[in-house]
Amino acid sequence: MTRRFDGRRALVTGSSRGIGAGVAERLAAEGADVALVARTLGAHATLPGSLEETAARIAKYGTKVEIVVADLTDEQQRDTVVSQAIEKLGGTIDILVNNAAAAIYAPLSEYPLRRRRVVFEANVHAPLDLMQAVIPGMVANGYGWIVNVSSGTTKQWQGPPFTLIEPGTAMTVYGASKSALNRISNGMGVELYGEGVRVNTIEPRAAVLSEGARVLVGETIRPDQVESMEQMVEAVTALCDCDTEFTARSCVSLDLIDEWALTVRGLDGTALPETTALPDLTASPDLTAIRTEELA
Repeated sequence: MTRRFDGRRALVTGSSRGIGAGVAERLAAEGADVALVARTLGAHATLPGSLEETAARIAKYGTKVEIVVADLTDEQQRDTVVSQAIEKLGGTIDILVNNAAAAIYAPLSEYPLRRRRVVFEANVHAPLDLMQAVIPGMVANGYGWIVNVSSGTTKQWQGPPFTLIEPGTAMTVYGASKSALNRISNGMGVELYGEGVRVNTIEPRAAVLSEGARVLVGETIRPDQVESMEQMVEAVTALCDCDTEFTARSCVSLDLIDEWALTVRGLDGTALPETTALPDLTASPDLTAIRTEELA
C-alpha cells in the first residue's frame, strides 16, 4: 500500500455511506487527513451507514478524521462546511470530492418544482459553492484536486425508437443536474488551468449499488450492469492525485482504469484477494450508467 496522500487534507461529501464512505476510507488508508461531510451523524432511519460509523471504520489508519454535519441543500449550512473542515483539520483543503447528491426519480411531465430545486441545490449549487470555498487556499498553495462525481444519466436518448432502462425518463431531472455539473467542472478546470488546481468529473460506467442505489433501483438492475465499489473508488482516488495537465475532463470509471492501467485495490489500499472477482464490463460499453447517492 502506498502513502501517496501523506500530508494532504481531504474533504469528502456524502461520506456517511456508499461511494463517499469508500473514497474517504481509501484516502485515509493512503495517508490523508479527511473531513467527512453528510447530514446523517448517527444511525439513519432506513439506510445503513452514518458519519459516526464511517469515522470509526477509518480511524484504524491513524490519520486525522473529522466530522462536519450539514444538509448541503441548505445554503446557510453548506456555507460553513469548508471553514469547519479547515478549522478541524488544521489547514487548507488539498482535495475536494463532491460526491453527495440528491436522486429523486419521477415522471418528468409531473415532476414538482420543489423537488427540482432540491436536486439542483444538491447536485449543482452545493458542489459549486464548495469549489469556490476551497479554491483560494488551493491557488495560494499552488496545487489542489477537485473531483466531482457525475453520472451516465447525462447521456441523451437517441431515436425514435427509444430504448430505455428503468427508471427511464424519470431520471431526466437528475441527469440534467449532472449535465450542469459536468459543464461547470469543465469551465472551472479551464479557468484554473495554470494555477495547479485540477478539476475533473468522474462517473461510473455501470451502476454502483451503494446503499442508496439498492433502495432506488436495486431490483431493476441486472448483474451485468453493475461495477464494484472498489472499481469506482479506484478511479475517483486516481483523480485525487492526477497531473496538472489532466484537468477539465469528464471521465468514466472503467475507461479511466483501462487507460491508466490502474490496479484495482481494496478500500484499505491493499491488493484484493485472488478470490475477489471484479465484474468485467468490457463487453458492454454502452450501458446507461445509473449512479444514485443520497445526501445522507
